[in-house]
Amino acid sequence: MRELSIDRDGVQIFARIDGLDDVTAPTIVFSNALATALNIWDGVLPHLPNGLRIVRYDMRGHGRSDTPQGPYSMGQLVSDAAAVCDALDIQEAMFVGLSVGGMIAQGLAVKRPDLIRALILSNTAAKIGNPALWQNQIGTVMANGMAPMADEIVQRWFGRDFKRHGDTRIWRDMVTTCDPIGYVGVCAAISGTDFYTPTSGLRIPTLGLAGAEDGLTPADLTRETIDLIPGAQFKVLRRSGHLPCVENPEHYAQVISDFVTATGHLSQGL
Repeated sequence: MRELSIDRDGVQIFARIDGLDDVTAPTIVFSNALATALNIWDGVLPHLPNGLRIVRYDMRGHGRSDTPQGPYSMGQLVSDAAAVCDALDIQEAMFVGLSVGGMIAQGLAVKRPDLIRALILSNTAAKIGNPALWQNQIGTVMANGMAPMADEIVQRWFGRDFKRHGDTRIWRDMVTTCDPIGYVGVCAAISGTDFYTPTSGLRIPTLGLAGAEDGLTPADLTRETIDLIPGAQFKVLRRSGHLPCVENPEHYAQVISDFVTATGHLSQGL
């Protein structure tokens, strides 16, 4: 494991490498959801195949990355991801993006096709919500902070089983400790993004994942985006909400591992 900070035009982006710390190894990059940090993938990593270089990072305004004044643009978030990849000599990675991380994945695949050979777009879409919805989120957080939003966000993040039997407290704490400036900055980036046209031009192996009980990006919304990409696969994860990597990390890892095998990604570095 190695942790590092990557400078992107004066903004420090925190990243972590697990698995093989070798630029010749096949690489998977994980990009997180709004109001989360890179530790949402902790439960997934132990179940992934050996022989991978696994890269995670915190987008600006989140986790251990810097929080510059917003609003942010999706172009900035995509450029941050590209900076992480360039700093770590990543080429032809499999990129796993969850929620806004999936939007970043789409933008990166269009802007920098040299970096990505396969995509997993999880609980995401080419366009999420509308400007009025995001402006309401921004106004509420700027007026009241993150704490009043936490219960509502957690309720929409998780499916029934996890809310009944899982420990939602640590994830609620993640929301309440998210910097409001970073949160509203990324809300603004999501609000201004519509990737329907650029995503429809992608021609790389793609797997779309949706939670059957996702209260933020319903399965039909994710499917609509995946259908834009010729040959893309789509899978609904039963009894899962918006963060299936937290709710059932072993199953989520198995789905990723199957795609790694199907695309021949593990053999890329051999």
